[in-house]
Amino acid sequence: MMRIILFLATNVAIMVVISIVFSVFGIGSTLQANGVDLDLNALLVLSAVIGMTGSVISLAMSKWSAKRAMNVHVIEAPQNQTEQWLVSLVSKQAKKAGIGMPEVGIFQSPEPNAFATGMSRNNALVAVSTGLLQAMSADEVEAVVGHEISHVANGDMITMALMQGVVNTFVYFFASIIGHFVDRVILKNEEGHGIGYFITQMIAQIALSFLASMLVMWFSRYREFHADAGGARLAGREKMIAALRALQRAHSPEDLPGQLAAFGINGGGAQKLFMSHPPLEERIAALQHNR
Repeated sequence: MMRIILFLATNVAIMVVISIVFSVFGIGSTLQANGVDLDLNALLVLSAVIGMTGSVISLAMSKWSAKRAMNVHVIEAPQNQTEQWLVSLVSKQAKKAGIGMPEVGIFQSPEPNAFATGMSRNNALVAVSTGLLQAMSADEVEAVVGHEISHVANGDMITMALMQGVVNTFVYFFASIIGHFVDRVILKNEEGHGIGYFITQMIAQIALSFLASMLVMWFSRYREFHADAGGARLAGREKMIAALRALQRAHSPEDLPGQLAAFGINGGGAQKLFMSHPPLEERIAALQHNR
């Protein structure tokens, strides 16, 4: 979940900054064909430029931002047996999955946690928490690492960036239309775009981004099942199921809303719409069913 939160937060921030810069330098003025109405074709093109740029920059910054946000210690030369074993495990699984060797890191957290991120299949980072190494057996850690390696091999961060770029495009497009409507119809501004347009557009961008995140989260949940299947192929089905059950034991339902469980969380009802991972019981059932 952490990689998704960092990606989305960076993405929204970049989109807002780009739109502000465009407004300051008057680039947004191309949206007005006659000073009163919007040129929807020009708006769609501009929206695509802003939306895809924000997503691509977020993807390019994903490793850098994840390292700093989580204070990841990247293992350049293993200093102990645990680090040596972890690097060897990642190397073995990366070779089996057909990807380049990712950077390997450890970050301080009492919770069993792990994530993978990066610009491409051959330029990735796989990081695990100290809590994961302490709370899980070697077989369970192997399955968790296999799950994260599968995310990299499946190109999940790239496909999510493309999807987010499309979502960004329509968020900016409709936010601009809403801002234009408020400026023209409610505030009765007849020349150019006033402050009402820019304030309304920014608020609409944030609100629509929040709603659009439900689509992104749906895609993330869908990809989790594929990563579980990949982890089962790399480490073994029983090890993958055991790892998911270990997470169930580690996180009681009442604790979960406050946790940043990167590998798996539970939830239901409306909360599920904003979850990046399916409920653990559903993931276990999927693995058991596809024997």
